[in-house]
Amino acid sequence: MATQRVSGSSGRRTQLRGLHHGRPALEPGATAYSSETGRTYRLEQMIGTGGFGEVYLATTTLASGAEFKVCIKISENLAGWLREAYFAELLATQERALRIIDRFAEFAHGAMRYCLAMEYAEHGDLGSWLERVGPQTERYVRREIAAILDVLDALHRGQALHRDLTPFNVFVCEGERLKLGDFGIATHQINRRGVTADAFNRLHAPSEIAWGRVRRWQKRDDVYQIGLLAVMLLRGDIGSAVRSKDVRLLPCTDHLKEVIHRCLGSRGQRYSAASELIEALRSRPKQPKLGRVDRLAGKRVSFTGFLVRPRDTAIAAAKKAGAIVQSKPGRTTDILIRGRPNKQQIAGKDGGSKLIEVRRLAAKGHKVTVIGERLFWKLADPPTRKRAKPVPRTSSRRRALTPR
Repeated sequence: MATQRVSGSSGRRTQLRGLHHGRPALEPGATAYSSETGRTYRLEQMIGTGGFGEVYLATTTLASGAEFKVCIKISENLAGWLREAYFAELLATQERALRIIDRFAEFAHGAMRYCLAMEYAEHGDLGSWLERVGPQTERYVRREIAAILDVLDALHRGQALHRDLTPFNVFVCEGERLKLGDFGIATHQINRRGVTADAFNRLHAPSEIAWGRVRRWQKRDDVYQIGLLAVMLLRGDIGSAVRSKDVRLLPCTDHLKEVIHRCLGSRGQRYSAASELIEALRSRPKQPKLGRVDRLAGKRVSFTGFLVRPRDTAIAAAKKAGAIVQSKPGRTTDILIRGRPNKQQIAGKDGGSKLIEVRRLAAKGHKVTVIGERLFWKLADPPTRKRAKPVPRTSSRRRALTPR
């Protein structure tokens, strides 16, 4: 709920019945009335404020006479209210989408205010909850991220983008289950290029968008924010900076490190949508096996790991053998020469950035053959065998004439 439009957010605050503008405390009897359901919501405590408006803890009385606790979000912004009401209806069947119980508009004190009665998250948002409980286990992180991804996948299949997957918009409900809410800047895309990146939280946006180098928000940018949430859950901290090279220090398995690294890595290598990320979490990568090739001539090759001989020597030998050397594997690469693994790799001995890229290319249908250093040197610098000098043979006639 902390996100504001980059192009200039509104500084207005909502005027509430029974409230004095700017006071932290509510006056007795402050209410909001829904003409849709006929319910009156008694506003008890302000629990959040921002460019979207204000959020209050409230109670209402059901037909059975029971008291029911909800959160009332009140805004003067019609566009944001319409988006939240629309996407709440669209995701009504999604268990991990925060439920909107009531939506209504009310005219008070000479102005229209737009209200949403939302499901009450008893543990608050993810940020405040992590401050209290600290880091989470990998098992919990996998389970809850997968549940949030189901909601995001429903949005992506409907060609919609959330654009605000921050710890302030993920809520911890009963049973410490995470639910996704706040669709105030969610929108549909009309083509695969995405939408203009005109509204986002700078602290939780990809760096290329935050710095203005890229001006289109795509599904892969929602995936980036999911990777950030996974890191925050594992660390138990939402304030520290997260860089892709820090992933190797996370307290989780190499498989999850590899998945998170792809979420946070370079834009072109991220999972393109929630469905790809779901599949990556479900299926662990196969252990890489060394292949065989019979020549290097005409092949595009790349190197990874520590080699027995200096890298410059290996590059020169590859070029002499007719190969084209590339700094890193890509869609045109044929061979990856693998040396001894670096201990600083992202996800263990089989999780270097170049090996991760080779697996990504393989999933896209492009095969890159991984060979060992021994085979490389055998092809690039084959040993020369010295031919033994022939022993002169004396003829039998000459032996007969030789005096004894």
